[in-house]
Amino acid sequence: MIKLQSIYGITRKKLETYFEGIGDKKYRATQIYEWLYRNKVKSFDDMTNLKKDLIEKLKEDFTFDDIKLVIKQEDELTSKYLFELNDKHRIEAVLMRHDYGNSICISSQIGCNMGCAFCQSGRLKKIRDLTVSEMLLQVMRVEEDIKERISHVVIMGIGEPFDNYDNVIDFVRIINDPFSLAIGVRHITVSTCGIVPKIYKLADENLDINLAISLHAPNNELRSKIMRINNAYPLEEVMKAVKDYIDKTNRRVTFEYIMLSGVNDTKECALELVSLVKGLNAYVNLIPYNETENIEFKRSKTSQITEFYDILKKNNVTSTIRKEFGSNVSAACGQLRAENIEGEI
Repeated sequence: MIKLQSIYGITRKKLETYFEGIGDKKYRATQIYEWLYRNKVKSFDDMTNLKKDLIEKLKEDFTFDDIKLVIKQEDELTSKYLFELNDKHRIEAVLMRHDYGNSICISSQIGCNMGCAFCQSGRLKKIRDLTVSEMLLQVMRVEEDIKERISHVVIMGIGEPFDNYDNVIDFVRIINDPFSLAIGVRHITVSTCGIVPKIYKLADENLDINLAISLHAPNNELRSKIMRINNAYPLEEVMKAVKDYIDKTNRRVTFEYIMLSGVNDTKECALELVSLVKGLNAYVNLIPYNETENIEFKRSKTSQITEFYDILKKNNVTSTIRKEFGSNVSAACGQLRAENIEGEI
């Protein structure tokens, strides 16, 4: 049996090529997008400006897939969603309410093979990549739940986005499309732990999205201890790729830095970090660690985070301390999914 492609998983450009291939007009793609993303229909039969024979053809070639909400946890500014996919695997997404709008952090894979020591997602190994539609439906179903528009998307949930590169790029092109969700590229962030070839590739995509590098250590010895990806792509290669990205795109890069007590939060680490990133069109995002029962790392003390931040600031490295979200809703990436799966075993 041939598995049909999800209508949610195809860019408008590819849909235009499809319609030309069946002898129809390119503008049909825009009509379909308007029905899907503005009118929110969930059936080809509801697309009333399409001829019946075209509707039947679309039914033959595409399907409407969906994801099912299993658990929702909430606090004042955060909602965490556990979704079940058609094959019964589960993923999660996090909604964060900011003063500038609603931001969602979505997953790009079921599980993760990167093996970062501090990350809950990596405890459950990668099963498969998410499809474009499974990423898109996380955004659409959360919008449907809150009855508000999502203005910012971060691809930083379960999985390594650059390990699912092609699907992530198609997802970005769809949510950015003016006839789809029309989320501005400057409001879309993709994070990577440092898959160097894909950083170079993204620089040539002609996409002005935000790139975030999960750095978390200022030298190879420490980074290799907590992030095994550093054995494949050491800091020298990562930084060379980042500089190339900045040169080609003129976009500022974010370095994510989780603050781990007694591991990477010392004065010496701060000064090494200054040497590593100073002079780049970049800033450092210091992230208070969300502790979990199954991982030994502890959150740095607030005073230690502040001291680290002050060292960066005094040395003219732009930095921020991320506002903490979701301390009451299994906030660590992959935590809700892991708790749910382990609770069933």
